[in-house]
Amino acid sequence: MTETVKRYKKGATALVVVLCVFAGMGLLHFFGVFTFLEYKAYDLRVNVFASSSRPSDSIIVVLLDQESIDWAGAQRGWPWPWPRKAYAEMVDYMNAGGAQAVAFDVLFSEPSVYRSADQDEIIDTAVGKMEEMRANFTAAGEQPRSAARGRGAEAGTAASRPAAGDDAGRQGGFGIEGYREAMEALRGLSARADDDSFIEAEKKFGRVVQAAFFSTVSGNAKSWPANLNAPVFSLSGFEEFIPRYAALSGQGEQAEVWAQLPLEDLRNAAGALGSVTGWPDSDGILRRTSLFTWYDGKAVPSLAAAALLVSGADSALSYDSKQQVIRWGDYSIPVDSDGRSILRFRGGLERYVPYPAHLILRSAEMYANGEEPFLPPGDFAGKYVFFGFYAPGLYDIFANPISSVYPGVGMHITMLDNILSRDFIREIPLAADFAFLFGVIVVIVLLSLFSGRLPLSIGGMGVIIAGILALSFAAYSGGFWFPMVLPLAGALAAFLTCMIYNYATEGSQRRFIKNAFNHYLSPIYVDQLAANPDKLTLGGERREISILFSDVQGFTTISEKLDPDQLKELLNEYLTFLTNIIQNSGGTIDKYEGDAIIAFWNAPLDIENHAARALDAALECQKQLAEKGPYFEEKFKNWNIDSPKINKRLLTRIGLNTGYAVVGNFGSEKHFNYTMLGDSVNLAARLEGLNKQFGTFIMCTDNTFTKAGGCHAFYGRKLAQVAVVGKSEPVTVWEPLTEPVYREKERVIRAFDEARDIFYTGDFARALSLFEALKDKDSPPAFYAEQCRFYLQSPESWKGFWQALSK
Repeated sequence: MTETVKRYKKGATALVVVLCVFAGMGLLHFFGVFTFLEYKAYDLRVNVFASSSRPSDSIIVVLLDQESIDWAGAQRGWPWPWPRKAYAEMVDYMNAGGAQAVAFDVLFSEPSVYRSADQDEIIDTAVGKMEEMRANFTAAGEQPRSAARGRGAEAGTAASRPAAGDDAGRQGGFGIEGYREAMEALRGLSARADDDSFIEAEKKFGRVVQAAFFSTVSGNAKSWPANLNAPVFSLSGFEEFIPRYAALSGQGEQAEVWAQLPLEDLRNAAGALGSVTGWPDSDGILRRTSLFTWYDGKAVPSLAAAALLVSGADSALSYDSKQQVIRWGDYSIPVDSDGRSILRFRGGLERYVPYPAHLILRSAEMYANGEEPFLPPGDFAGKYVFFGFYAPGLYDIFANPISSVYPGVGMHITMLDNILSRDFIREIPLAADFAFLFGVIVVIVLLSLFSGRLPLSIGGMGVIIAGILALSFAAYSGGFWFPMVLPLAGALAAFLTCMIYNYATEGSQRRFIKNAFNHYLSPIYVDQLAANPDKLTLGGERREISILFSDVQGFTTISEKLDPDQLKELLNEYLTFLTNIIQNSGGTIDKYEGDAIIAFWNAPLDIENHAARALDAALECQKQLAEKGPYFEEKFKNWNIDSPKINKRLLTRIGLNTGYAVVGNFGSEKHFNYTMLGDSVNLAARLEGLNKQFGTFIMCTDNTFTKAGGCHAFYGRKLAQVAVVGKSEPVTVWEPLTEPVYREKERVIRAFDEARDIFYTGDFARALSLFEALKDKDSPPAFYAEQCRFYLQSPESWKGFWQALSK
């Protein structure tokens, strides 16, 4: 299969996977499979950011809590429920302070249970008059007749009444005046003086909002009262939304919708009626609300909107379909497809620092008595005051993203807060959701099918998941509800689909290649072969690599002293030990030749700073060999090998070079090896052997040392300008050292550097005296002393550099 055909096939597969996964996710989304999880993921974001947004200073919350009920019972003698004059006192106090509006999240739909203070006297009077009427009728031999008829008769005496048979005339003589007095007494009993105090406070203030509730279950009105002048919104551009608003309230299904309204006089005196009706999402959680409720052809403002209306806001609303916002004066309120606004919750109701109702009453009382109140009326100046119940068993509760038992008044407070702060949450358009989903699926599929490496695919998947999470949280912080679950599900589905496809089609081939070559090649190269089987062909490429040759000093002598099993054990342990260091640094093992290891870096895969990696690996090999020296000595001791000629610590010479070489598969079509060819390879091999003459154990070219130093600092000393065997041009070679060794030998190295430089000027006599002074402290000076003697005897052999005569 050619590379072009292979890419075409994989590209077609990727396209099919993308389209199938995208279509599947789209269907699951439209069937609502992800809705519940998305709601919970959104609630998580709400809670994370709730405390980071500051509640509006223009809103005050007053709560009738258990402490207030206890205080009223003890100090005012009020059992529950409270008399309406308590609310009147609070409204009057807010009026005195100059509040913008007072909104009650309480339905005052029943008359006050508190009667007139002289109700017993009224009842006694009525009963007495009724008894007197009964006695008059009995004495006259008459039976009582309809009170309704007698009520309309004129007063008269027995002498002047008409002839017998005229009921009205007879009745007037025996009890018409008593009847009238009894009815007046009963009217006094039914008078709602308590309700009237609340009504009067509403009228004086003019900016009180009373609550109204709409339901398909029950209520006290089937239509909007004709004589009710409470303000409602006038709408423009809402034609497409009216059916959706109607459906929310149940009217879309032709169900009978009831209104629970306040008492007639109470609602007529109010500045506005505010709807407290809410519609939760499918999981029962209230996350959004409407600016108004559509009822009987009228746009009844919500409690929050009504508070703005009574404070002077215009009643005209217009819908901007392009921006998907409701325009209300200076406010732009974003809405979803049902016309509801997604609220930005600030946290629990306690963040608004609620005032207990009894503190308001006590402050009003103190203020009236000329005392300094707990809460001065000025505290309410220009504020929107919301009143609600908060005692156990009294207040309505609902579930929102913050809490499953959140006070109902909190929804309306949050709505007004978002309007004033202009920071509602907006939904990302559905088209953008699906565009992002498509992009995520495409990236996952390309990464999974074309990367060729499972760790890279998994890592990419992790990055994408992290990106989706970060984007969704950042979007919420910026005021947008960006979907989290849908793209996560799409990414996971795409990844699993690709993994199943890879396992079914390419997995068996990769497993065969890995099993066949895992013991012979670098794991990096094995992975590359598994991902690209077409690389199992003959051929090479020219590239810069760093090359290592290593060899154990005197290994021939060692092998002669060991039996085959001991030799195998020692060699395998030694080679495994060094191989792990090389491969962990990114190196590729070319081959083993007895005890020798040949390796290189930057092939078959590109490796940054390959010279530094090679040099680090060589130093690490020497360091760990030194640490394991006692271990190998003990092993030889256990084998009864005690010859002084044996290298029991396995001292190893290493040669390094960095340069260009041809790297690839070389051999026959049936048997080949991934290896390297070129002069740079030969030079590294020569440097390994050159260590013998200098008495060193690591030697590298200036090219390796310089390139490695571009990554991080290396320590070492320049050894020589030398032309290796078979070459006429010299190269500069170095002995790399670890920092501790360099610091220990720094004084000797500086003296060596001086002598070496003198040697290359051709002043062999002077150089010899300097090297002689150092030869007992270091190995290279002893070698140079011999060279000085040679050139003093054969000056014609000097070429300006040292010529190596043996490998």
